[in-house]
Amino acid sequence: MTSRRPTLRDIAEALGLSVNTVSRALAGKSDISARTRRLVEAEAQRIGYVPNTLARSLVLGSAMTLGLVITTPSNPFYAQLIHGVEVQGRKHGYSMLLLVTDESETIEQGAVESLLRAAVDGVLAVPVQGGSDPWHRLATAGIPLVLVNRDLPAGRHDFVGIDYEQGAYDATRHAIEAGARRIWMLEEDLPITTIAGRVAGFRRAMAEAGLPVPDDAVRSVPTRRHESAALPWQPQESYVVAQEIVDRADRPDAVLVGNDYFALGLYRALAERGLRVPDDVLVLGYGDFPFSGFLTPPLTSVRLPAYEVGASAVDLLVERVRNRSAAPAQKRLLRPDLVVRPSSTLVTS
Repeated sequence: MTSRRPTLRDIAEALGLSVNTVSRALAGKSDISARTRRLVEAEAQRIGYVPNTLARSLVLGSAMTLGLVITTPSNPFYAQLIHGVEVQGRKHGYSMLLLVTDESETIEQGAVESLLRAAVDGVLAVPVQGGSDPWHRLATAGIPLVLVNRDLPAGRHDFVGIDYEQGAYDATRHAIEAGARRIWMLEEDLPITTIAGRVAGFRRAMAEAGLPVPDDAVRSVPTRRHESAALPWQPQESYVVAQEIVDRADRPDAVLVGNDYFALGLYRALAERGLRVPDDVLVLGYGDFPFSGFLTPPLTSVRLPAYEVGASAVDLLVERVRNRSAAPAQKRLLRPDLVVRPSSTLVTS
């Protein structure tokens, strides 16, 4: 037999107070004395009282919950973003409901339905970008939405992301200033705006320097996202592509990879052919993952403000939830930083 869940009335009877006083004390209302609040909190902890959030949401007309939808939890970027959302959401008094789409439009549509049933106050979402926009249903239901990291073409939703183009531009400019002239790029094989931004930044920097970009200089690296979302990138895939590149007579003297996992495969392909980083080939990464500074040599990489994106997105969403305004969609881009390490720095005598 299960025991009965402790209630506000149990606390009130134990302390000789009214249920209303107990409720206001736990809510931190200013008209309750500090002594009474301490007594109520102590008794609540003693008997194991936990607020009934469903009942509270019915009374307040708010679940005090924000939905967060991401494509994969294994990406270190999203781990930091989730942390930023959770911490900032807690500051505003909200809890978080996390859903994962695995880059599937079908699962994404199901996530929208789940959020509608959960009656969350607002939603933060990384869209799959497969061509559909199931998120407009939230607007119809009066649920504010902020897209995170990836935008949708229509541009009708609030968006908080990163200037991926600027990050790739800065990395490419750094390679050019270090003396590289034949610069290639290894990128993911997904049709998403983050990748398009990086490629655009790379091409812009090369064009400004008057350097050619051969048709095959931007190489697509197959990923296994659609087989296993838990393993979004495999160094093996970039290793295979890198082998083809380093065996060419016109081998590049610098390579920018779309994420730092690809650098692992590139490092191996270069080492097997007796080529050294950075003496023979400069290598620059994207993402600045935790292992990047521990490679040999340490990898230059574009550091992404993932935590800050999550926190900023929460602030914007909470503003929409509280004001319920019909103001035009806001677009916020945070700038990444290039962390320069020995993989792209030639030592001159």
